[in-house]
Amino acid sequence: MRIRDFGPVYDALMTSPQGTDSAARTGVRGGGAIAVAMGVMNVATYGFTMVAARWLGPQNYGAFAALMGLLLVVGVVQLGLQATGARRIASSPGDVHEIERSVLRVSYGSALALGALCLAFTPLINSTLKLESIPTAVLVAVSAVPMTVMGGQAGVLQGERRWKELALVYLANGLPRLVIGTALVLWHPTEFAAMLGVTVAQLAPVAVGWFALRRGREPVHPHEPQGGHGGRAVLVEMAHNSHALLAFFALSNIDVLVARSVLAAHEAGLYAAGVIVVKAVLFLPQFVVVVAFPSMSSESERRRVLLGSLGLVAAIGAACTIGAEALSGVALVFVGGHQYLPVEGQLWVFAVLGTLLSMLQLLVYSVLARQARYAVYAIWAAFLAVVLLGRLSGSFQELVRLVVLVDGCLFAVLLTVSLLSLRRPQQPAAEASVEG
Repeated sequence: MRIRDFGPVYDALMTSPQGTDSAARTGVRGGGAIAVAMGVMNVATYGFTMVAARWLGPQNYGAFAALMGLLLVVGVVQLGLQATGARRIASSPGDVHEIERSVLRVSYGSALALGALCLAFTPLINSTLKLESIPTAVLVAVSAVPMTVMGGQAGVLQGERRWKELALVYLANGLPRLVIGTALVLWHPTEFAAMLGVTVAQLAPVAVGWFALRRGREPVHPHEPQGGHGGRAVLVEMAHNSHALLAFFALSNIDVLVARSVLAAHEAGLYAAGVIVVKAVLFLPQFVVVVAFPSMSSESERRRVLLGSLGLVAAIGAACTIGAEALSGVALVFVGGHQYLPVEGQLWVFAVLGTLLSMLQLLVYSVLARQARYAVYAIWAAFLAVVLLGRLSGSFQELVRLVVLVDGCLFAVLLTVSLLSLRRPQQPAAEASVEG
């Protein structure tokens, strides 16, 4: 299957602010660079996780895994900043300098505020996660600062469709963690060393982002600045975007906690093994979201890019689902081996769940691109449905089918509302900011 078979996505990759054939070819190469860079980043992150699990041992690795889970929650601010910067620049390319200044200013302020907040909660983090190490808990606050700054930098690069520079940021977000983290863990196999590796490595993408943005670029469509891109407006949008992404993050992870609380320990472990397939299928097409998001922020391109992107993500998910069924024995090796044999016949269902979540993620970003607010309520409703109805599950098979059903219903709702919304003329910015 060729990328040209998905015309709207191909057009999105070809879209370039300069509008030249050369720039279009650069856009295609850049989209490929993003796919490769994100793949390398995810493999490097997974590689370091395997190293940490092997060398730290169950007790220390459990603490480190809990810290990384906390960083995922803290990271919604980073993702909110990236979505805000990308959307504003893509929708108002003539105001790129004003937007870049505001986004980076808010990024630095948010980074310091978030770092200070995490620092204030250090004793609580230490006791809740049973770290017995205040310095280890402090590293959460230290990591939060560069991680948040990176979000603003990545948003500017994404909005300007500077794919090569953004790809380098993603590479710097993965490879140094593997190299530095592995070295520190081998030297001193503790959760502090592992977390220190993550913290030090987090400085690399910030350095790459700073280098890429050290010189301003001329607006791609010069005109008088329209305004409305001040620090307060960016901060408000970032808060809304972070809230929506937090809701999606909660929905995509709550099923593991439900399994842990309602199923027998062995059944919960089988479900957790299946979730490895879910995460793999969810992360695999993330490059589609990154490349398509700027185009989804343009009123003239939204509908065709959304439908084409959904088609591409669905095709990738279908291939993964077929592979999980046809090569279930191979897939079982990656989810833990023969001790998880009962889950082998259900791996294709987990692949379907991963596909649904990946398509839901794309819809959430489409909603962020339009700055509508309704999606967050639907996502939280689905979250509550999984929590409440999940308690009725008596096996991991029942639970995964329930989650597929709930997520499928949410997908149908968001897709229907999105398509209806995209048929209407876009509201002015002042009205769209309060929609829903």
